Amino acid sequence: MSKSNVYTRTGDKGETSLVSGTRISKANMRISLYGEVDELNSHIGFMRSLYPKEESFSKHNELFDSIQSSLFDLGSKLACESNLWEKYKLPDIKAEMILSMESVIDELDGLLPKLKNFILPGGTQAASYTHVVRTACRKVERKLIDFGDNTQSIPENSIIFLNRLSDFLFVYARYCNYVANQEERIWKPN
Repeated sequence: MSKSNVYTRTGDKGETSLVSGTRISKANMRISLYGEVDELNSHIGFMRSLYPKEESFSKHNELFDSIQSSLFDLGSKLACESNLWEKYKLPDIKAEMILSMESVIDELDGLLPKLKNFILPGGTQAASYTHVVRTACRKVERKLIDFGDNTQSIPENSIIFLNRLSDFLFVYARYCNYVANQEERIWKPN
């Protein structure tokens, strides 16, 4: 019986390989960061499974596919030393991706009631989980900035992409409630 390709045993001592083959600790800041990017991508996959199978949501499937692919692009860059990105032809996050999110933000925000107060995360299950994903995205953004501060090598457009993705998720959570006729709850300081 042949060994499965799923496990290699090469990480059994707490190290992993970068794209270049360089071995580093699984506790390294770089590994932690691209693990967080992978986790965010998984959260988005689960979030999407909560959306109703109707046109008001399915019309955004292509954008969500592009967002998830862009997160893989970001992870691939983070899994490689910046001086080797060109050698391995690792994909960049495209400015068009950011513009696509901005376009949908503008479109959806035009449908939503204007915000005059902060809103409490919640509402439908889909909206509530979209807020959870938004906060996970902000955590990845903070870690990416910290990584850049320590290494001076962060992928082009990555901070903008994560910042805009968080904005997009905020508006999308509101959109989920809007489509479901779920009233938003306003923050009232105690």
